[in-house]
Amino acid sequence: MKQKFNVITSTCVPLPLENIDTDQIIPARFLKATTREEKFFGENLFRDWRYRPDGSLNEDFVLNDPTYKGEILVAGKNFGSGSSREHAAWAIAGYGFRVVISSFFADIHKNNELNNFVLPVVVSEDFLAELFASIAENPNMQVEVNVPEQTVTNKATGRSERFEINGYKKYCLMNALDDIDFLLENKEKIEAWEEKHRL
Repeated sequence: MKQKFNVITSTCVPLPLENIDTDQIIPARFLKATTREEKFFGENLFRDWRYRPDGSLNEDFVLNDPTYKGEILVAGKNFGSGSSREHAAWAIAGYGFRVVISSFFADIHKNNELNNFVLPVVVSEDFLAELFASIAENPNMQVEVNVPEQTVTNKATGRSERFEINGYKKYCLMNALDDIDFLLENKEKIEAWEEKHRL
């Protein structure tokens, strides 16, 4: 969903597992879907972890634990590895996460998140470990992600780190623009340039 990004302050959902691949984020059988409805993919985020083979709810999985909620997913190192399926980013956005924090993202998945209005925030492994510890101690603790300043702050400890983001994608997120919106916003400039350079 297109939303402007400015300062996001939220509780977090912790998923301290490394090497979470896109098939775990959204299983391959859902790639045949003919819908782009956010609700459909959001309901099937981490499907095989959220539900047992018989279809019953796996109450041990964090998304099924009412203790944890929020717009920020905190995940282990190497998030989004595996295939390049954009459906994984659709599922994360469809569930309602606006930010994913990890110490490393697979490049293609990272770009897919940005293209679908989910902000991937890369932090140090030490900072990530501190976040997991703070959430375990107090599930109601909050994290502040300041997009203009490119900082992420653990509100429980006051510690902050700066994160990197491409300038173009930062502009698009802050103005709720996808690539087509950006081109349309600059339509007059593009047409003026073309007219000036017409052969």
